[in-house]
Amino acid sequence: MVVLVQATVLTVGLDGRTEVLKELPIRLIKMQSGREAARSLKNEKVNSVISRWDLDDMPDGKFIESFKAAKPYIPTIALIKPGSKAQEIAARSLGVSAVLAEDATDNVLKDTVANLLGIQGGVAIKAILSAGHVEELMREG
Repeated sequence: MVVLVQATVLTVGLDGRTEVLKELPIRLIKMQSGREAARSLKNEKVNSVISRWDLDDMPDGKFIESFKAAKPYIPTIALIKPGSKAQEIAARSLGVSAVLAEDATDNVLKDTVANLLGIQGGVAIKAILSAGHVEELMREG
């Protein structure tokens, strides 16, 4: 099956939470630390960033704060400690596009990313095969 990549998304500190995002027509760049992510952003063009608020090497939203200061126009999702009003207020004050609790369901995470990037539920893809035949493929999202 041919998959048309519609966006590149950088995830930081999400561990196994990225598996559900593989269902979307996006290219995932997975990083564990804020410093590693910051270095990769020098060479990668991304359409969105999803990051835990508290990273081991950059607690208290420092990665998101630095990223939003440098690229305020790129949609960003912050994953905060469940029930933390302080983290939610701090994240929203930085201008993140969406704030989710770290324990949000996989479907909520996937739907939030799809909505933020304007990705429809089903993406029609036209693939031109070697014989010049055009085949319509449907990818459920």
